[in-house]
Amino acid sequence: MFTVIGERINTTLKKVQAAVAEKNTDYIVDDVHAQQAAGATYIDVNAGARIGHEDEDMRWLLKVIQPVTKLPLCLDSADPAILEKAFELVEQAPMINSISLEKERFTPMMKFLKGKKCRIIALCMDDSGMPKTVDEIVQRAALLVKELEGAGFERDDIFIDPLMQPMSVDVKFGTMAMNAIQRITNELEGVHTTGGLSNISYGLPQRRFINRTFLSMLITSGFDSAILDPLDKNIMATVKTAEMLVGNDKFCMNYIKGVREEKIVA
Repeated sequence: MFTVIGERINTTLKKVQAAVAEKNTDYIVDDVHAQQAAGATYIDVNAGARIGHEDEDMRWLLKVIQPVTKLPLCLDSADPAILEKAFELVEQAPMINSISLEKERFTPMMKFLKGKKCRIIALCMDDSGMPKTVDEIVQRAALLVKELEGAGFERDDIFIDPLMQPMSVDVKFGTMAMNAIQRITNELEGVHTTGGLSNISYGLPQRRFINRTFLSMLITSGFDSAILDPLDKNIMATVKTAEMLVGNDKFCMNYIKGVREEKIVA
């Protein structure tokens, strides 16, 4: 089944940041309930936008969110220390977003992750910057998998992020991501792929249409998870339809259920 990481509890979003600053519990609870009802698999929690308040804000969000949902959380931070503190506060095995090959991040993250029961998003980034070719993405993915397996992670717990880059910068970035995902799926059997879908449309008009179209193309390449807005009914309909078309929906039952519940409407 496709793993939907609901991206909405993120303090880079103005309404979320205001809710966190004002300790508006109702806003956060309503949003979490809506994401769960819409079909999210994980609720991503990112409290990094208010400089100097990330630890406090993450603790508050976890205290508010966990009692109102059965969904596991995706703990999202650029600071390994914040992730380690947050991990101690969760009630069920989370997803950790993220690790990369950048030395300043890789070393403390590997120390933190060793022996932990969780799933991990691994970014194909190293100290040389964003990947420039499919080969670079796959090579970095293979190294990440090797290191994480060495730390005790099963491949089923590893989600490789090839790093979607904006088409407005280079029109080759779309095919680069699709080709990389196909190779990762084939060459690193058993691992998952994920990523911030909306990056592909940055700087272009009608971004949601681009995101939906790109997602369906990625799924045909083996993409099986995304960080996205589950309240976007059209993109969730695209997930169910594309998953059915590539044969991941036995007897088309999830698709049919979506149509019956009017979640898939032409």
